[in-house]
Amino acid sequence: MPKIKLDAAFAQLADCPATKRKMDYWDTVTTGFVLEVRASGGKTYYLRYFDANGRQRQLRIAGYNDVSFDKARKAARRLRSEVVLGGDPLQEKQEKRSVPTYAALAEQHIAHAKTYQKSWWSVAGILTKHLAPRFGRMRIDEITSQEISQFLADKGHEMKPASIAKVRAVMSKSYSLALAWQLPGSERNPVRGVPRPVFDNRCCNYLSAEQAARLLEVASSSPNMRLRSIIELALNTAARISELLHAEWRHIDLERRQWTIPMSKNGRARHVPLSGAAIRVIEQLPRFDGCPYLVPNPETLKPFVSIKHAWQTVRRNAGLRDLRIHDLRHSAASFMINAGVDLYTVGRVLGHADYKSTMRYAHLANDTLLAAVEAGAAKMGSGTKQT
Repeated sequence: MPKIKLDAAFAQLADCPATKRKMDYWDTVTTGFVLEVRASGGKTYYLRYFDANGRQRQLRIAGYNDVSFDKARKAARRLRSEVVLGGDPLQEKQEKRSVPTYAALAEQHIAHAKTYQKSWWSVAGILTKHLAPRFGRMRIDEITSQEISQFLADKGHEMKPASIAKVRAVMSKSYSLALAWQLPGSERNPVRGVPRPVFDNRCCNYLSAEQAARLLEVASSSPNMRLRSIIELALNTAARISELLHAEWRHIDLERRQWTIPMSKNGRARHVPLSGAAIRVIEQLPRFDGCPYLVPNPETLKPFVSIKHAWQTVRRNAGLRDLRIHDLRHSAASFMINAGVDLYTVGRVLGHADYKSTMRYAHLANDTLLAAVEAGAAKMGSGTKQT
């Protein structure tokens, strides 16, 4: 184990004695800095040191032909400083190697989403089409807030603000899962340093009673014989169309006037109260032998894949070209609120997990309150006139 003041000239000429398989040359200036010379002619720079437990550790710096001697010595000094300050460079390097890439984390995220999310495919699409192509090869501890901000800014040229917000939320969820699973490198969530996009996503159309009646009348003549029933149930239950298309008879309890949705959008079961109007529609629905669905496609006895074309024809013929099918749910909420039902109760009927989701209807509640105070003022005014 010869010790010598290593320099570039010595490193170039150093060789291994013919009687040995390899020879280690230790630097007398930087403690632990070693040049290993092998009989094959290969040379490698190392740092050797003892960790806090007294174990000898060896950290490869670089091959002789990969870096200059000066850079190897500089790296050795930096690593030696870490050791003197109580660090363990080899352990840190091993820990970094164990940190998963974002692509690996994305795969675990998708597998997890499948276990509880009804629309897991939406999350999978964001991960595979947007996030993994950009960050997939990076370790999760390498990704910075600045890189995520720039990525989202670039996406702004092709995606709407609401979609950008969802991409950000999915990536943040990835890091939350990594922390919950105690994956290496998950101690920091860089998404938290990225501001949430500010936008107004409250794009809702509300039907008047007259418009709803006209829509149902036009739907009665649709080639899709189930369309009127679907629209009518949507307006009377405030359910999502996807929930209606997959509704099963076994989940309908007419005696208790309740429809149980075993898996809603938020991943939990919810119970929808059935009004008299909804029950009348359900009682008139035809049943098919061996078919469990409430409003199936009569040709396949399976849920409709889509009712898009039938819906577009009906709304156009009803003079409601801007009406989206999801607006039926919004309209159901507006009818309840304008009938004096409070926001909390409406949120329960809609199955909102977060009260903030119901607040988009707050202006409707204000209209109801305004009507109430106007009625009170009118009553007071009539009394004043009498006196």
